[in-house]
Amino acid sequence: MTRKNVGLLILMVIIGMGIFAYSLRNVSLESLIKDLVNINVWWLLVAVFCVCMYFVFEAFIVKRFLRGQHKKFTFKNAIRIPLIEQLFNGITPFSTGGQPAQLFAMAQSGIDAGRASSILLMKFVVYQAMIVINFIVCLLIGFQYIQDKVNYLMVFVIFGFVIHLAVIIGLLMIMYWYAFTKKLVAACMLVVKLFVKGDKFERLNTSIYSKIENFHKESLRMKNEKKILFDVFVLTFFQLAFYYLVPYFIMLSLGYTSVDIVMITALHVLIVMVISLFPIPGGTGGAEYSFAIVFSSFMTSHSKLILAMLLWRVLTYYLGLFAGMFALVMKPDKVEEVGLDD
Repeated sequence: MTRKNVGLLILMVIIGMGIFAYSLRNVSLESLIKDLVNINVWWLLVAVFCVCMYFVFEAFIVKRFLRGQHKKFTFKNAIRIPLIEQLFNGITPFSTGGQPAQLFAMAQSGIDAGRASSILLMKFVVYQAMIVINFIVCLLIGFQYIQDKVNYLMVFVIFGFVIHLAVIIGLLMIMYWYAFTKKLVAACMLVVKLFVKGDKFERLNTSIYSKIENFHKESLRMKNEKKILFDVFVLTFFQLAFYYLVPYFIMLSLGYTSVDIVMITALHVLIVMVISLFPIPGGTGGAEYSFAIVFSSFMTSHSKLILAMLLWRVLTYYLGLFAGMFALVMKPDKVEEVGLDD
């Protein structure tokens, strides 16, 4: 990690500690200790297991893409990818650092940069598609609750969905309507040129067209790998399912055994969509606020609600940060590319 990244990591931990302290300002220490002592450790371990399986399934996804193409691409190599991604997603605005960090991690293992870029692109497309599909289903389940209880969050929920949907539509347009998309982008760049001048515009223009060209080339390869994409869709479904179940098991660990698993999971999907809108790394601040507001109706004890929020945040954010640090210093096994004669 660069000095800048280390500084960002330390800053996010400090900010997180500040938010935790602020959240606990109206919680008595006695109540907090009582809730911690009475916590059901087994259900909490199930929540930890779900987070671990989220990383494991992403490792399976990477291995599925590379099956039959590289020897010695071990599970250790594969699990490094999501952990390092989690680290750099967590310290960069809008999670922009995750993709290049994954590319770097795969290159460390000996994966060709072009192939690594292709894998990350296909993984991104499937992940985005699954997020949109999950959101539509969960919006039908949790819409009335959000509208009745926290209707001001609905604007953020819908806005987040529109952004993710726009990404998918844009990618599909490049895949299936390449010529039209290039013309549409050219028209948009004429407007951009009114505000961005000179060399800066030329660099931006070149970068955008280069990315469109690269994605189109990779999309042609994707069309010929339907079996792989189907397998990855299935793996991504289970990956996200484990992640979305985390708040439910945290609530069970705190004694709320009558909560509806479908509703809690659906609301968590909507919370994740809201978090994606916050520019602060990890959605810090917005994540904690959204969780506390959305689940306050299900948890009558304020101390337990805050404790649930802290546990959820530790498992879904800080655990990934520190696991990513460990993965970053872990030496990868060098792979061997499988030749045509192998």
